[in-house]
Amino acid sequence: MQQYEMASVFTIALTGGIGSGKSVVASLFEKLGAPIIDSDAISKNIILPNKPCFKEIINQFGKKILTNKGTIDRYKLREIIFDDAVARVKLENILHPVIFKDIDSQIALINYPYCLVIVPLLIETKSTQRFDRILVIDALESLQLKRVVERDSVSPILIKKIIKTQVARKERLHYANDIIVNNDEIINLNKSINDLHKRYLKLSNKKNINDVCHESRK
Repeated sequence: MQQYEMASVFTIALTGGIGSGKSVVASLFEKLGAPIIDSDAISKNIILPNKPCFKEIINQFGKKILTNKGTIDRYKLREIIFDDAVARVKLENILHPVIFKDIDSQIALINYPYCLVIVPLLIETKSTQRFDRILVIDALESLQLKRVVERDSVSPILIKKIIKTQVARKERLHYANDIIVNNDEIINLNKSINDLHKRYLKLSNKKNINDVCHESRK
């Protein structure tokens, strides 16, 4: 990856409903050289045994959520929190501060004009102000259901519960600076990503010029 001398990194939050195709879009940006920070990967890491959130989660939800190997069963935990709004908030209060601290640490190490941060619950966690720009991945709900069933082998009923806990599509789109429609049209998807990549490079350059000017006036 080419290295850049930068004043700061232009950050884009990449968000969208479950099964909208956030990971696919992120992987295509990554092929163009853009660094990706995945909050879901962070959340998987911080609940491992001997990691920061493991004991707190066990204390809160009990050993019934453990696998035979002593790790947290994310699917059992998912079933609990999407049937119980209070439990979901308790889990979020444990995870989200640690996740965003890790995100900030990773951003500080990036040496590229911009980065994408995958944040599925960006709007739900009221975190929009943390980022310079918001990219929403939009897809038909029927496609979301199909993709998640095929990917995770979970029931459509559980997926619909998850969708109901997320903000409505209209509200998510309201926050968007940029929108990619991901309805399995790969040619259009590639074009959208290439266009946005060029735009983000330009926007990051403007941000860095402004930051340098601000520093020189201090």
